[in-house]
Amino acid sequence: MKVTEHIKNANGKTLFSFEILPPLKGQNIQSIFDGIDPLMEFNPPFIDVTYHREEYEYKELPNGLLQKKIVKKRPGTVGICAAIQNKYQVDAIPHILCGGFTKEDTENFLIDLDFLGIDNVVALRGDAVKSEIYFKPEKEGHRYASELVEQIANLNKSVYLDEDLKNTTATDFCIGVAGYPEKHMEAPSMDSDIHFLKQKIKNGADYIITQMFFDNQKFFDFASKCRAEGITVPIIPGLKPIATKKQLNLIPHRFKVDLPDCLIMEVVKAKDDEGVKQIGIEWCIEQSKQLIAAGTPVLHYYSMGKAENIKRIASAVF
Repeated sequence: MKVTEHIKNANGKTLFSFEILPPLKGQNIQSIFDGIDPLMEFNPPFIDVTYHREEYEYKELPNGLLQKKIVKKRPGTVGICAAIQNKYQVDAIPHILCGGFTKEDTENFLIDLDFLGIDNVVALRGDAVKSEIYFKPEKEGHRYASELVEQIANLNKSVYLDEDLKNTTATDFCIGVAGYPEKHMEAPSMDSDIHFLKQKIKNGADYIITQMFFDNQKFFDFASKCRAEGITVPIIPGLKPIATKKQLNLIPHRFKVDLPDCLIMEVVKAKDDEGVKQIGIEWCIEQSKQLIAAGTPVLHYYSMGKAENIKRIASAVF
């Protein structure tokens, strides 16, 4: 079932969903099930599975030269989605990226998903690889998420890359895209960021999932700006409880989001990370309750494969 259908069928009730990471290469899928099982009591209608593109490593050879090696540390997104739908009978939503994909790769990826009965995808540009400062698309790939959305929407209209194909069948993907309550790190302004978000909707996106945030007012302001620009699709807030003191620096640096001063002070005063974890849970519970009171259709939690914190939050909220 499509995300938009889940929202419609909920009749105004806020739904619970979460996102997981594929396990590192060499690990089995049981680690995924261990992170999902404790959260199934909250009846998530869908679970997101991230996609991790290839990275480059340079290995020094005996002669002193460097050999470029392509590695993929977290493979398995498609297989994990199939396993989730088979085991739990809920919709699994794979992320699909511009980075690392040609247009042909993208089409083949979508065909595989369609064969598996996967009805939803989240279309993202993706980050630059660690060895590059700025994002670089594949030679025959997409530069922007809006272009990726357009290709998926075209496939939904039975428009394939090979124009000579006959009697083609249309797919029927529900397309999610990312939104940034504090703007994308590369956007020159919030207004320009929303302008390009609107383009993704125009090209066929059906709903928005936001980057994490810790100040609900920033989400409400973002949603208001979207509505003022004529964006009418559901906007799903993404939430993550802070869990360690180290994240006070890591989260702003990695995700370019701010933490409220009162939250920062509480974390600084905590004796250890166990205390930080409790602060993060309590903060996220209050965020969640306020968002539900505002009529938010879904609360989407970034679990990072760890269920304990999310379960404690969901137990207090749902």
